[in-house]
Amino acid sequence: MGSISAAFGDNGFFCSIDASGKQDVFCWEKNSSSSAYFSSLPPVAALTGGEGFMCGLLANTSQPYCWNSIDSGKNLVPLMFRSTVYSHIAAGKDHVCAVRGSYFSNIYSGNVDCWGIGGDSGKRSDFSFFDPSLSNLVFEKIVSGEGFSCGGIKDGGIVCWGPESESLSVSAESETFVTLASGKNSLCGILELTGEVKCWGGNGTLSSPPIGTRFVDLTAGAHHFCGIRADDHGIECWGSHDSSVVPKGSGFLAIASSGFITCGVREDDLILDCWGSEQPLPTGYSPPLQLCSPGLCTADPCGEGKFSFNASILSVPDLTSLCVRKNLNICSPCGSNCTEGFFPSSPCSENADRVCTACSLCQNSSCWDVCKLSSSSKREKLHQVKKLVIIIGSSVSGFTLILLAWCLLPRLVTVRNEEQRKKQFKSCMGKPEVEVDINDEQQPALSTSPSVGATQVFRLSELKDATNGFKEFNEVGRGSYGFVYKAVLADGRQVAVKRANAVTIIHTNNRDFEAELEILCNIRHCNIVNLLGYCAEMGERLLVYEFMSHGTLHDHLHGELSPLNWNLRLRISMQAAKGLEYLHKECFPPIVHRDVKASNILLDSEWVARIADVGLLNANNKDLNGDLESDVYNFGIVLLEILSGRKAYDNDYMPPSIVDWAVPLIRKGKAAAIIDRNVALPRNVEPLLKLAEIAELALKEDPCDRPVISDLATWLEQIVKNGLML
Repeated sequence: MGSISAAFGDNGFFCSIDASGKQDVFCWEKNSSSSAYFSSLPPVAALTGGEGFMCGLLANTSQPYCWNSIDSGKNLVPLMFRSTVYSHIAAGKDHVCAVRGSYFSNIYSGNVDCWGIGGDSGKRSDFSFFDPSLSNLVFEKIVSGEGFSCGGIKDGGIVCWGPESESLSVSAESETFVTLASGKNSLCGILELTGEVKCWGGNGTLSSPPIGTRFVDLTAGAHHFCGIRADDHGIECWGSHDSSVVPKGSGFLAIASSGFITCGVREDDLILDCWGSEQPLPTGYSPPLQLCSPGLCTADPCGEGKFSFNASILSVPDLTSLCVRKNLNICSPCGSNCTEGFFPSSPCSENADRVCTACSLCQNSSCWDVCKLSSSSKREKLHQVKKLVIIIGSSVSGFTLILLAWCLLPRLVTVRNEEQRKKQFKSCMGKPEVEVDINDEQQPALSTSPSVGATQVFRLSELKDATNGFKEFNEVGRGSYGFVYKAVLADGRQVAVKRANAVTIIHTNNRDFEAELEILCNIRHCNIVNLLGYCAEMGERLLVYEFMSHGTLHDHLHGELSPLNWNLRLRISMQAAKGLEYLHKECFPPIVHRDVKASNILLDSEWVARIADVGLLNANNKDLNGDLESDVYNFGIVLLEILSGRKAYDNDYMPPSIVDWAVPLIRKGKAAAIIDRNVALPRNVEPLLKLAEIAELALKEDPCDRPVISDLATWLEQIVKNGLML
């Protein structure tokens, strides 16, 4: 029984209690194209899974509720047990057993009720599990497997019952166990005294559990067990399980298994992470990445070695507790160490676990041994500290100069920008302007080859040769303007040639074409696909651009090109914003793109994002701000695509619009639910949650409420600087 559980079998599914403070349940099914948030499920205090069904104790009444994926609104508990109050519940293959007593008061009557679930789910009780001797015992916890149930007795020891219980060979067990978990034909428990694991059954298929390792939680699949280690909250598995797929960079607070799949709630961010024999996981076993409860709500005070989970660290508005009642709390075990590559920078307190910090930030001897720094690395750290002290001292002495410079800088920048803008938009048609020293008799003569400033004028013949006669196999894209071809010039340069179609040529006269060139030839920025040249012979209109060897962002997110990791996605977001900022703020007059989308963000040979298909503000359009705000809105959609991996509009989803789907979740504090689950989760997801918040701001319904692109660029740059994925 826990805050996350799984139903076994062909109709298996996972369910979890969310971290909204309402103790609602959400589930996701096996072999489903999308997460299935089952409807009509009441809030629960705890979950347990059987074969194709799930059970829970209702959060408000402690009464049992069982359901399957076919009709989650129907309670499968027989009528005679529905009004009974239980303190613990455990589902086996086709039966359920529960201990009578109030869940929140921890009053145990000792009586155990069992009932069947399956082909005859309406039967009053399962008499094959009836054992009169159980009425004399007081149970604190129970688990159920295939044909058996076992319980931990309040005064110590384990008792098993049911038709298959003898195969476990559990007898004369007197020790106390803090947690029990049962597989198909096996049982394991964590000893209260030592924290080590002890197992029974398995018919030889269950390998020996780890010896000498302390655990705080346990889960069982059909033929494997996984536990959360006490020291660093890492995962260790044994039995029929591939240990190489277990996440190495995260700690966990709750876990559950179904067959050969295990899912856990990560301690850093309460996001679900799943792993199993098949990588990537089959569709449907990939969780919706919603924030999940790290444990069960209880009325007990948190004792030594535990902390009461503080909901404020989730930064969700109006969320003060993860439990439906104010007098309840979630007691989670403290970690004493961190996973490899991290060190504990602060100890566990009453309301917070120990804090783990990346070893790259280790600056003193307190973390050197944990991070296993070499002697040379230690000396380097000391050198960095001394260097920092010197820098600070020098900075103080130069502070007055900085203040003076700060006062003069705005004026200097303004003058320089004005001069640059005037120079930028001098006519670049015809010969380039070159400063000539009249006293230099050796000054070479100006080139008479036609050019557009730094922009080259190409002959139609050389572009035909470079594109193999504009053959289809050289085509790399097409749009409303025309076709785009990959070309190799005579000097070996790879370029992209955009060839206007007949419609474009008919509707754009020469004067308009020259006016567009006048602007495009002056655009020069590292995050813009810059114009290299043009050709206007024989009625053709050809634009020659830098070639982007890694294709479009759209094809990496939604097409057949390689997927992008989170570090790269964050940098692309920032770089695209800086490209738009250049168009909006640095160009005069401002340039409005008007078609910001993932297919118009290209990646060069160094994986740098470049804005393509730059448009121009219509001279008749007086609503400049409205157009700029439209660019911001469209960029917000791109951010959602980067974050979720979903297309801007996809009929395979409901709702099909990414905005209609994602923005409500972000505003409810459930931004984690939209993170792309096809990319390995970083240890630190806070930058991704901030990215979601930025996207939501850009997508405000009222254009006046949207930030300008400069603000977006600044925020994204800060995320990239401070939020490196680990």
